[in-house]
Amino acid sequence: MGFWDDLWRGRSADFDSGSAATNAIELTKRNHTVSLTKQGAATGHLRINLSWRMRSADIGGPQRGSLLRHPFRTFKPEVVQAHTQSMVNVDLDLGVLYELTDGTKGVVQPLGSFFGALNAPPYVRLSGDDRFGSASGETAYVNLDHRDDIKRLLVFVYIYDQTPAFDRTHAIITLYPSNGPRIEIGLDERHPQARSCAVVMIQNNKGEVSVRREVKFVYGFQAELDRLYGWGLQWGRGYKTKVER
Repeated sequence: MGFWDDLWRGRSADFDSGSAATNAIELTKRNHTVSLTKQGAATGHLRINLSWRMRSADIGGPQRGSLLRHPFRTFKPEVVQAHTQSMVNVDLDLGVLYELTDGTKGVVQPLGSFFGALNAPPYVRLSGDDRFGSASGETAYVNLDHRDDIKRLLVFVYIYDQTPAFDRTHAIITLYPSNGPRIEIGLDERHPQARSCAVVMIQNNKGEVSVRREVKFVYGFQAELDRLYGWGLQWGRGYKTKVER
C-alpha cells in the first residue's frame, strides 16, 4: 500500500509519538529515549538495520533551507554525483556489544565472523556483511523474547580499513520493533576523522526495555568504544577476506 493509498484512506499512525506521514520515531538530542515496553514492543524480534549512501566529497551534509524561498529544493536529490566531484570508498559495518544478565559479554560484528545467535546466547544475530552500501544494508536481529537474559546492547557502526569519511556518507540506523512505529537515528553530524560511532543503547532496567540515542563518534575502533562504555573486552587487529564486486 503506497503513500497515496494511505492518504486517500485517511490512515494515521498507530502511536501518538510516531509521525503520521512516516509512522516513525526519530531519536534526537532533545528526544533521545523511547520505551519499547510501554509501547508493547518488548517481545518478538527487534530488527536493526544500517543503511548508507555516499555523498560527493565536497558535500558534507544535506543543506536545508526555506522551501518558500527555494520551492524546488525538495525535488533535488540529497546525493549528488558529478565528474568533477571525487568519491571515496567507505565500508560501514554494523556491530553490537552485548552484556547479558549472567555477566557474559561479547560482540556481534562482521569482522572475525562473530555473527551471534538468535535463539541462544547472546540472542543477537547479524544477517551478513554488506561491503558496498547496497539498498538493504546490514541487519541485526535481537530476540526480545529473551529480554530477561539481556542487560544491555550497544549498537555501533565502524569504518573498516578505509578512509575515515562519516561526513561523506548519509548513514541511518533504523529499528523495527515487533509492534508500533520504527525508530530512526541519523548519523549526519560532521566528524570527518572518526572511525567508529556508538549509535544507540538498548537496555533492560528492572524489566523495562528502552532505546536511547547515543551518537558518540570516536577516532579509534571497537576498543575505544569498549573503554567509553566500560565493557572490559580484549581486542586485537582483525582483517576481512578480499571480495570482488
